[in-house]
Amino acid sequence: MAGKSNKGRNRRGSQNTANSAERAVSSSIAVSKDDLSSSSEADANGNCTASGSNCTKSEEKETKNANSENQSKQGDIHLYPVSVKTQGGEKLELQLSPGDSVMDVRQFLLDAPGTCFFTCYDLLLHTKNGSVHHLEDYNEISEVADITTGDCSLEMVAALYDDRSTRAHVHRTRELLSLSPLHASLSTSLALQQEIGQSTSANPGDPGKTEILELDSLGFMEDVATSLTNLLSSPSKEIKCVESIVFSSLNPPPSYRRLVGDLIYLDVITLEGNKFCITGTTKMFYVNSSMGNTLDPRPSKAASEATTLIGLLQKISSKFKKAFREILEWKASAHPFENVQSLLPPNSWLGLYPIPDHKRDAARSENATTLLFGSELIGMQRDWNEELQSCREFPHTTPQERILRDRALYKVTSDFVDAAIRGAIGVISRCIPPINPTDPECFQMYVHNNIFFSFAVDADLEQLSRKQASNINVKIENTSLLHNLTENSSNKSLHGAARVSNGDKSYGSNMEDLNNVMDLAPDVPAETQLAESEQATYASANNDLTGTKAYQEADVPGLYNLAMAIIDYRGHRLVAQSVLPGILQGDKSDSLLYGSVDNGKKIYWKEDFHSKVLEAAKRLRLKEHTVLDGSGNVFRLAAPVECKGIVGSDDRHYLLDLMRVTPRDANYTGQGSRFCILRPELITAFCQAEATERTKCRSKSEGKGPVAVDSSKVDSAEDQVTTGANATPETSDMQDMTKEGENEAVQECGSALASGGELCEEISFNPNVFTEFKLAGSQEEIAADEENVRKASIYLRDVVLPKFIQDLCTLEVSPMDGQTLTEALHAHGINVRYIGKVADGTKHLPHLWDLCTNEIMVRSAKHILKDVLRDSEDHDIGAAISHFFNCFFGNCQGVSAKGRGNSEQSRTQKKDQVGHQASGKSNMGQTMRKSRGSARKKHSSYMSITSDSLWSDISEFAKSKYQFELPEDARSRVKKISVIRNLCQKAGITIAAHKYDLDVLAPFQTSDISNLQPVVKHSIPVCFKAKDLVETGKSQLAEGMLSEAYALFSEAFTILQQVTGPMHREVANCCRYLAMVLYHAGDMAGAIMQQHKELIINERCLGLDHPDTAHGYGNMALFYHGLNQTELALRHMSRALLLLSLSSGPDHPDVAATFINVAMMYQDIGKMNIALRYLQEALKKNERLLGEEHIQTAVCYHALAIAFNCMGAFKLSQQHEKKTYDILVKQLGGEDSRTRDSQNWMKTFKMRELQMNAQKQKGQALNAASAQKAIDILKAHPDLINAFQAAAAAGGSGSSGSSVNKSLNAGIIGDALPRGRGVDERAARAAAEVRKKAAARGLLIRPHGVPVQALPPLTQLLNIINSGMTPDAVNNEESD
Repeated sequence: MAGKSNKGRNRRGSQNTANSAERAVSSSIAVSKDDLSSSSEADANGNCTASGSNCTKSEEKETKNANSENQSKQGDIHLYPVSVKTQGGEKLELQLSPGDSVMDVRQFLLDAPGTCFFTCYDLLLHTKNGSVHHLEDYNEISEVADITTGDCSLEMVAALYDDRSTRAHVHRTRELLSLSPLHASLSTSLALQQEIGQSTSANPGDPGKTEILELDSLGFMEDVATSLTNLLSSPSKEIKCVESIVFSSLNPPPSYRRLVGDLIYLDVITLEGNKFCITGTTKMFYVNSSMGNTLDPRPSKAASEATTLIGLLQKISSKFKKAFREILEWKASAHPFENVQSLLPPNSWLGLYPIPDHKRDAARSENATTLLFGSELIGMQRDWNEELQSCREFPHTTPQERILRDRALYKVTSDFVDAAIRGAIGVISRCIPPINPTDPECFQMYVHNNIFFSFAVDADLEQLSRKQASNINVKIENTSLLHNLTENSSNKSLHGAARVSNGDKSYGSNMEDLNNVMDLAPDVPAETQLAESEQATYASANNDLTGTKAYQEADVPGLYNLAMAIIDYRGHRLVAQSVLPGILQGDKSDSLLYGSVDNGKKIYWKEDFHSKVLEAAKRLRLKEHTVLDGSGNVFRLAAPVECKGIVGSDDRHYLLDLMRVTPRDANYTGQGSRFCILRPELITAFCQAEATERTKCRSKSEGKGPVAVDSSKVDSAEDQVTTGANATPETSDMQDMTKEGENEAVQECGSALASGGELCEEISFNPNVFTEFKLAGSQEEIAADEENVRKASIYLRDVVLPKFIQDLCTLEVSPMDGQTLTEALHAHGINVRYIGKVADGTKHLPHLWDLCTNEIMVRSAKHILKDVLRDSEDHDIGAAISHFFNCFFGNCQGVSAKGRGNSEQSRTQKKDQVGHQASGKSNMGQTMRKSRGSARKKHSSYMSITSDSLWSDISEFAKSKYQFELPEDARSRVKKISVIRNLCQKAGITIAAHKYDLDVLAPFQTSDISNLQPVVKHSIPVCFKAKDLVETGKSQLAEGMLSEAYALFSEAFTILQQVTGPMHREVANCCRYLAMVLYHAGDMAGAIMQQHKELIINERCLGLDHPDTAHGYGNMALFYHGLNQTELALRHMSRALLLLSLSSGPDHPDVAATFINVAMMYQDIGKMNIALRYLQEALKKNERLLGEEHIQTAVCYHALAIAFNCMGAFKLSQQHEKKTYDILVKQLGGEDSRTRDSQNWMKTFKMRELQMNAQKQKGQALNAASAQKAIDILKAHPDLINAFQAAAAAGGSGSSGSSVNKSLNAGIIGDALPRGRGVDERAARAAAEVRKKAAARGLLIRPHGVPVQALPPLTQLLNIINSGMTPDAVNNEESD
């Protein structure tokens, strides 16, 4: 089962990732439907967010409200109170389920403040009838006793320490004394600051603060480089408990002391400065009498002893006792999720600046030297393969069994990936020796910690500037070398077995691929064959991972796959796999039962293996077909020819090398496209579309395909676009939900079986068409198979791609950065190689064009950077990265001859030493580089790269890989901060977080490069049951069925909590949707609690500046605004804008949408002048990015109309709503509900204007004081008068088809719009009237029924504008 070692139990805080936070949160799900709209216990100050402990208490109270209606749905989750008697004699109560394992209980106790420092104990269960049961770690509680009867209690009884548990106890103690595991969300600190500010300030709503926020928000959008310093918060305060705790140099205990129970000696220096030598025995820790360099094992005179190290330290140091209490209080006051460990945290591309001092830390030093590359502390290594396959064999018939199985699989796979990352660093750092040291480096293989590592070589770069003329000697040398290697390898049982087991990642498969390519295509130049073979090893690693995932999700009983991860680090790509049982012990060539190891020359086949593969093929839509081997024998296969079916020494059937689980892309059939295959998501979508088409033909009735479903979702989401002043926040939420929902829906389709059922099953694909393998069967059958694949490829090119581009243009899909763009492409079944076509289709939308071109540039630059890093020595890594960045973002035109000469000389010396063997990791690549002098010269040394050569390479790479011509001004148009962020994330680089002057020639220094981290791709399983529930919940939410949606999201949340623990992206999604439901139900405090959880998870699992994190802050702001905490809401909006500016830059529709939300907040607190500035900025962005007739532009006009309505400027409201109406009529038609809503708003504004005019007719004169006040306003704002004058001057060239109010709005807001577009004459006349009246001594205007003194100054100006319109002008406009 998961966690065969005690590592998770004793040292890491996430064994099975079920902790106290999980209890609190999962219990909060059991709120009855009737409680949905009731308010949470959080007060109006948001204290529930500020103090996690309060939240937890309120959530735990809700446990008692769990109703059976939901429990039956939630995988039969019932919670029962069980009291625990601790080792210290205290009592606490846990809420446990009979399905909880004893490991879960241990984890609960490990997180509880009163028991967190007990690690070595036995658990006794006392039942109602008086019996006592000893609990084993891997048992479920239900297997031992029935706790549902009540009156059960647990007792912690001290157990004996051994070497392993003693060391684990010391590590746990050090962990507790550090605040490093605590990850405070900025949202928490914002709420705390607000609370402190309100308690210290007499006037919490100080308008000055809001003004500053507003200026910051608009200011930094234009200077994104400055905002880098604001992303990272300063590290949390340090609470020091003890000077040091280190393993004593008296270790290990002498033999005579071992015989009496001594296990370990520790040297401790307390804060008081006292030095103690502590003995750890099998029973306790005590202070011995040792002084100096000699061991004196006798207990000291003070006779201090305790069963735990912390208990002993509390006795010998009063300062320790006080500080430790502070630490526990600090952790208890944090949100429970902030104490949970994230299994695979994302790499941060920004590091703290200035760089914090590196201080002595003996504990850190010991950990670095003893925890070697992911290995266990002491004891046997974990057998990853056995753990994984055992978990797959768990029963999974009932919901609770499925949850336990999914949790075990998730935990083992996560631990495997973590260990693989550490092992990969050790391999690339040359700390782990290869198992075949005599072979060239790129073909060397490694086994560490029961994980098999091999290199995949990137040859994309080798195709950049290939020369027609090649050195024939080099070709012959390479070919003969490879043939020799192949012959040698066949004589080595170990290597042969490894070749069989690890396919294309080992040198064996490289040789086979190469030899067979040469045999099958003798006319192709040898150099091209070499390059394609080398590229195959790199591209096929990705495909193999995708194929492995697909077979894991197919989940056929009796068919197994290896655990797998791909790690990119320092320019190298390593493939990590669990070791196939028995493959490293002797010759296992007879274990190959299925597939081929020599590219089809000889094919192996066994009936029982074929039946399992055939079952998987049905679920994956692969066709059973016939192929010929090299001798002409016919075999029936249901998988790619080059897959390998092996029986391990554990008698399990393993299927490996699944590079082509989907058919080849018929749109890419040229040289170098051997591994261009279609995505599983596309196959699913195509099958559904075909099934729908067949249904139409059969029944002659209208079938609904996935497109129709999506569009209906969009309609329901956009229904609220123009429903009122507060519609925009809701709309942005719903649109986010729709966008993400569609992505997740397609992903779900790709993995789960399609709902089309039998119709989909009829469509299956032959994975071996359009390949070099010989197909048997009739020509008609082969032609039909090829036509099937060709139709799917055409469907991708002619249907899916245009639909995706259309969705991008309508903002139904709105990626913010390269990562979200890639996810959106994949979710729709589109390979990234089509990104050039996406760019070409979005040229008319600047933000999409920039996003696509920047992504192409970054991906091209990443491959070149990998080559640079691979060729750089260890001591040159930092300098190489900074020089590369300077060439990319600055302007470096070569270096001194001396520097280049030295560098090239050292490179040449290294090559001479290596001789014909590979230098670096790529033998073939290096030799090919030698054959092309000019191409090699560019990359021989990082110092030889210049800006011109780099951009030339990037352009060539983009052209060859993505069929995309970078524009000539690409270098000047690049969004530097967003591209730096994207490149750092893709290459694992961390730079210092300070302001960079990106306009200088060399903006980066070597000291700016803080770190280089591995980037990993993995096959960690997902929980499909929870994803199904979320999809259903989203459809219910779109239909307005809040109670049903809440129940579904809650159930998904509960399941995910048990499977993955809280730190997972899918859990964050559930929290976001729960918050949305509560928001629509009017429970703002409850929405804030859920949204806070989402923010904590996203910051930890996705990154501080991921677009989802940014949108989370935006949603949190809306919820705070709903609680009338507008200042706190604006602080969150400011953070959201900062994050959006980093990921997408200021020019993105989501930024404009956020501006509209900010404007709504200012509007609601009466700051209309600031609100109008934000609205006008949003309008300018949308018109520039999307066009004047886009629906989002209409949203801006509607928001402006509402704002002017609030100010009493009904004439302007009517004009802006007319613009909204015109756009909606053109885009949606006159019958659409949104268009009719807009028409109703126009009628409302006109009616209010008529009411206002009726009041004017009464002739009420304004008193002189008010008139003088209006004059003072104009004198104090000369820019307004200038803007009015400019508007009037431009009035003569107005055209009726142009925007009605632009110049007038610009005048009001003090923002100059581009000239030359024209302005409405009536607006110009109104402005002229204002100017004339302002020049007069007295102003005679009519009030609007609202006391002028109660309105903001800008409203008075608008009143002047309205009153300046003559009745004739009003009548003329009404007739229009």
